[in-house]
Amino acid sequence: MDNTPAPRMPDGAEASAAVLAAAGFPKMPARALMALVVSDEGSLTAAELGGILTASPAAVSGAVRYLQTIGFVHRVSQPGSRRDRYALPDNAWYVASLRQNPVYERLADLADATAESLEEGSAARERVEEMAGFYRFLVSKMPSLLDEWEHARVEAST
Repeated sequence: MDNTPAPRMPDGAEASAAVLAAAGFPKMPARALMALVVSDEGSLTAAELGGILTASPAAVSGAVRYLQTIGFVHRVSQPGSRRDRYALPDNAWYVASLRQNPVYERLADLADATAESLEEGSAARERVEEMAGFYRFLVSKMPSLLDEWEHARVEAST
């Protein structure tokens, strides 16, 4: 029997996952994401994730499924093996941010519809209209913000 302790996440990665969870990101996907971020290759098998996170296969499966849905992770087949690896895309933050853009537009549309059902000039309507304006602002600024990030990233690597 192998008595080698399973690798564990650095405390800073656990703390980062806790901050993500406190901000509304589901806890297990946050921990799985941070485990991938701090892994040497940026990819792990489900079994490796389970060992690092001390989590059940079902919990790992749910976490990676969630991360795949929002674009933070993709599955990579390993030639000659039945095990897949879960990997971060090269531009994980950029890709995920772009994928969230339709959500912001939809939230703005829903806020507009909600505002129309509220009394004109009411404090509630003003709050909902501000919410719609904020999400439309995000939608309008996201492309240039992501372009700026890409430029800064390239500059930092040269």
